[in-house]
Amino acid sequence: QAEEELKAACARQVLQLQEMGRRERLRRAEAGRAKEQLESFKTRVLRVCSPAAVGIAGTAVTEQQVIEKVRQISEESHQSHEREKRLQEELSSRLSKEKEVSQNVEAFQKSLRALQ
Repeated sequence: QAEEELKAACARQVLQLQEMGRRERLRRAEAGRAKEQLESFKTRVLRVCSPAAVGIAGTAVTEQQVIEKVRQISEESHQSHEREKRLQEELSSRLSKEKEVSQNVEAFQKSLRALQ
């Protein structure tokens, strides 16, 4: 009976080891696919950011290059938003001044008509 229990325990361990091996292979395959996707993503980002930065043969780019390019685009976007904000404020200010001038002209014309 002890021998049978020992055989059963060994059989369970063999099954567990096989399952662990299967999971290990799946994880390695997933890691490989993730690595390929990352490389593809980096290349696409760099092509979009700067088509000339990717060589004719699609030379692999470094993560640092991608990070710097994304950082540069982000900074340019931020500067663009700040400029747009300043221009909106300037436009609003000019419209207010124009409205004030228009009201002053109307008042002047009204006074001129009253004097005539």
